[in-house]
Amino acid sequence: MRKYLLTSVAILAAGPALAGGVERSNQSMAILFEQGNYLEFGASYTRPRVSGEAQANPSISTGNMSEDFWALDLRFRGQINDQLSYAIIIDEPIGANVAYPDGTGYDLEGSTGTIESRALTGVLRYAFDGGVSVYGGLRAVRTRGEVDLTVPLPPPFGPQNYTMSTNTDTAYGYLLGVAYEVPEIAGRVSLTYNSRITHDFDSTETFTLPIPPYLPGEDIPGEFSTSIPESLHLEFQTGVAEDTLLFGGVRWVRWSKFDISPTIYSQITGGNSLVDYDKPTTTYTIGVGRRFTEQLSGSASISHERSGGGQLGNLGPTDGFTSVGLGASYTIDNITLSGGVQYRWIGGGDTQFGSFSGNSATSAGLRVGVRF
Repeated sequence: MRKYLLTSVAILAAGPALAGGVERSNQSMAILFEQGNYLEFGASYTRPRVSGEAQANPSISTGNMSEDFWALDLRFRGQINDQLSYAIIIDEPIGANVAYPDGTGYDLEGSTGTIESRALTGVLRYAFDGGVSVYGGLRAVRTRGEVDLTVPLPPPFGPQNYTMSTNTDTAYGYLLGVAYEVPEIAGRVSLTYNSRITHDFDSTETFTLPIPPYLPGEDIPGEFSTSIPESLHLEFQTGVAEDTLLFGGVRWVRWSKFDISPTIYSQITGGNSLVDYDKPTTTYTIGVGRRFTEQLSGSASISHERSGGGQLGNLGPTDGFTSVGLGASYTIDNITLSGGVQYRWIGGGDTQFGSFSGNSATSAGLRVGVRF
């Protein structure tokens, strides 16, 4: 079975997920089905290009408002006995790097926003006779965020500055899954449920106009909650010919429950959110892998996430995508090197002040796996 798995590993190196605009990991459980003890490190670099034009004056461009970013993860899979195995995963579930360029004339020029997170997941798997296995685990996520925005207000006030920062909050969730394997054809299907993880943040907000009883620019303490949404992830693979593997998956995420609404920002904008989404997302992936030699394998895949529609947020003006990816892996003794590239056509739409279209992202990644 190992020779088939090498072909599907390659495409996983290509880049992070971008579902919902802020997702950086698809929380795949493929590591659980490696053989023996296995350690893997992954790094990817993504170069997004997201821009639009002002609704009031289409000649004014927003400029590229999404910064390049790195995504890193570390995964370990260990075998306890014939039935029990486990995995430990460190990754980045969500993230954002927003920076509207200065000097464009766009309402939000100079505005920035950052979301940083890190997750530690532990999973235990029990394999029954006949190919069926069940698994479950716990996830701890540390998250923080900050924004520095220009908020356009109607005359006589005009553009005003708003800032918000949070503490680093740790919250917990769980996952449950079931899988069925047919080793003779390298067949496997797994279904994983990830619970919602709710953060309760302490925040500090400032605004250039007075918010009684606070003076202009004075720190305003507060608190708000937001949730990393629950998800379902179906993954599959099967051999379709000698040394050829078909793989893919369907991932559903309840992004309609994701909302960042600090108190003062909602007050001054008439109930708007910094980031929110109208509908859940469903992402489909299909790919094929091929082992060319005992050492070299390759893969190609296509992914698609349908647009949800509705008004988009100023800090996340993307909606759906289609991507293509190519990957390759090479094995030397007990070490596997995997690399990949991926290109995404990212959907857009209308925000409060602009219309976004023609967006894209290019990712390249590398994974190093050691079996011992």
